Amino acid sequence: MRAPVRSQLRGPGGRDRIPRGRGGAVGAGRRAGRGASAGRLRAAGCRLGRSGVADELRLARPRRRHRPVRRRCPGRGRLGPPVPRRRRPRHHRRTRGQRPVPARRQHLAPVSALVWVSGASAGIGAALAASVPFPDARVVDISRRGGTAEHFKADLADPADWSRVAEHFTDELSTYDGDRVVFIHNAGTITPIGPAAGADPDDYTRAVLLNSAAPQVLGAAFLRASAHLTCERHLVMLSSGAATTAYSGWSSYNAGKAAVEHWVRTVGQEQPPNGCRVVAVAPGVVDTAMQSEIRATDETDFPAVTRFHDLKRTGTLTTPETAATGIWSLLARDLPNGTCTDLRSL
Repeated sequence: MRAPVRSQLRGPGGRDRIPRGRGGAVGAGRRAGRGASAGRLRAAGCRLGRSGVADELRLARPRRRHRPVRRRCPGRGRLGPPVPRRRRPRHHRRTRGQRPVPARRQHLAPVSALVWVSGASAGIGAALAASVPFPDARVVDISRRGGTAEHFKADLADPADWSRVAEHFTDELSTYDGDRVVFIHNAGTITPIGPAAGADPDDYTRAVLLNSAAPQVLGAAFLRASAHLTCERHLVMLSSGAATTAYSGWSSYNAGKAAVEHWVRTVGQEQPPNGCRVVAVAPGVVDTAMQSEIRATDETDFPAVTRFHDLKRTGTLTTPETAATGIWSLLARDLPNGTCTDLRSL
């Protein structure tokens, strides 16, 4: 049977007091137990008697509460191991009490004009794409190599790519609500140069497809895709003086440009009063890579090559930038639908 413990001294506030040394006292309980040394505890036990040492030490030591450690984890306060949370970017952080700022939806700026230029990777096409007279226009280049920021890659000598271009027209114009749409077909080739009987069959076929068939197929696709629009619509086909003047060695090029002009005259008559305006324009003799190719041709394949050497030597060739300015001016001119014109006669 455990010996009774001597009654404890009561201090101010009802706290237990244990005599210490000569008249001193050590606070019993949790506060006193924190700072009490082992020697002081033994001295207190001796003054109280051996029978009360164990109980006095128990009273002098701090009372520890063993509570389960609760670890927070996502999932409605369940206990479990800590789960690393995904941190949001710095711009999403906010101070306590503030409401989250909803993310802003990016809106594309409206465009007043949607412009397509085929063959805008070089020459007249590149100058046309660089000098669009509408400040907020969206310009799309249709070519193999690409010449503008927005490029629709297509080989216009390949009939398989014509359907892709037609679908592109339809997709872009199905919900278009701008002020005007423009398609300038500039792509073409002068090769092969020489008699038709001696030309490579594959090269000749590609030239016929690109110079004659592609303008008609793509022009018809643009007219279908834009038929529902009420805005200003323009279809411009680039022609050449070769459409009316036969040059020996240019059979595929001559026939292609003649076909383009006759197609423009016919389709222009088909348009209603508020329909698309269809015109063809010959820019003149422009100093481009095509002219360099012409001058490099042997006279046996192209007998008129001397004339083009003289134009280069006398500096009478038109620059691509000048030609592009003249072509863009046609949109503001009051020309009858189906007009075939030459910049040198304006």
